[in-house]
Amino acid sequence: MILYLDTSSLVKLYVVEPGSDDVQRLVERAELVSTSVVAYAETRAALARRRRERSLAPAGYRRAKAAFEADWPRLLTLEVAEPLARRAGDLAELHRLRGFDALHLASYLTVKEEFAGETVRFSAADRALERTARRAAASRRPRSGGDPA
Repeated sequence: MILYLDTSSLVKLYVVEPGSDDVQRLVERAELVSTSVVAYAETRAALARRRRERSLAPAGYRRAKAAFEADWPRLLTLEVAEPLARRAGDLAELHRLRGFDALHLASYLTVKEEFAGETVRFSAADRALERTARRAAASRRPRSGGDPA
């Protein structure tokens, strides 16, 4: 199985919170773990926020950040080039998504297409986004610049 993690799931690998064990099990079963390059900044920001809010002690923050930095090169990361950004825009409009959710969905669908015939699973803490990902994967790809409605 190929696993796509949005940032909310990726953070669960470094911060103990509800769902962390589930994400860890998915990662252990995956042959390949993928995400969007935007998850780097989002994850670093999430860890820093937890440190500022004191839900992560300074030592815990340093450990989480070091583990994330060590894992990052092992992830298949998708760059945000114009075609992916346009696709994300179409998906945002079609599915009423926020910008980064749309980028993650577009990245997931790209991975799914590039690994056709493989099982590709999308993981997010947002269950509505997971449902949207399943629906989008089952439907045709929206053409960039076309009318998605």
